[in-house]
Amino acid sequence: MVIVGIDPGTLVMGYGVISVDKNTISLLEMGVLHLAKHKDHGERLNYIFERVSALVQRHQPVAVALEAPFYGKNVQSMLKLGRAQGVAIAAAMAHGSRTVEYAPKKIKQSVTGNGNASKEQVWKMLQYTLKFEDNPDYLDATDAVAVAMCHYYTSKGDITLAKIKTTKKVTKGWSDFITQNPDRIK
Repeated sequence: MVIVGIDPGTLVMGYGVISVDKNTISLLEMGVLHLAKHKDHGERLNYIFERVSALVQRHQPVAVALEAPFYGKNVQSMLKLGRAQGVAIAAAMAHGSRTVEYAPKKIKQSVTGNGNASKEQVWKMLQYTLKFEDNPDYLDATDAVAVAMCHYYTSKGDITLAKIKTTKKVTKGWSDFITQNPDRIK
């Protein structure tokens, strides 16, 4: 089973692809689309459509999961972000993939156990869970992988939070947390 995750953006758009074989999750691909090089917004949307189409055709995912946009202070930015997300959805659906959206807090919570986790905390947890060494140039890529992981946990009906026990252990960082809580890592 392959799941594509997308972190929509108007200047940088992250994508991540995971494969699930039984209960083993593997990272197949992650990266970003650099959209700022296209000055015209229409050109950016076309580039998103082409790249998401190619990604879906290459991996044939069971689903494409996207981070739902959240309301910011700038209405124009929100409209552009919505268009970018809509084009990504259209590209996925044009190639027969089912699409689903997740709120940013739900994504963070499913991956780290904390809906208010930072991008760096999400990245570190994914790095540990998926056992990859890369330090991404853009956290948009790891955010997209987190969206795919969230879909896997949700569709499996096994949100990791349901199994998490509260702890009063003092940790000095993610490495300590992971060492002290191996049962919280899948």
